[in-house]
Amino acid sequence: MNSLVLRTATPFLVALTVLFSIYVLLRGHNEPGGGFIGGLIGASAFATYTIAEGIRAARRALILHPIAIAGIGLFLAGASGVASLVFGDAFLTGQWWFPAFAPDFKYLSTVVLFDIGVYMVVVGTIVAIAIALEEDR
Repeated sequence: MNSLVLRTATPFLVALTVLFSIYVLLRGHNEPGGGFIGGLIGASAFATYTIAEGIRAARRALILHPIAIAGIGLFLAGASGVASLVFGDAFLTGQWWFPAFAPDFKYLSTVVLFDIGVYMVVVGTIVAIAIALEEDR
């Protein structure tokens, strides 16, 4: 797209959208949100960038291939389930670690690891689909 307004506003919108998606990801275990919704919001940021800058710029902006991102996320989600087996609990039972310096810190858990894995799977899959559809156009 060749819109000056969109190309000017896109860096701000993408940064804000990614920040919001991470917020939704981290608050999602106890409140509405989580990995799936956060991943959809994060993928929409990438779609906005692709529309504004084009497919070549979007491919350069990616550090990893989208399928690799989804694969790493799937590995993290599976590893969060295996971690509970190590402690003698059932598969995907939540495990929490509370560091001595911050006993109220609730983000060191297999639940958060699972949500991050789901986030990465959703972002990788949606971005791979968006790139494939854009390339066919």
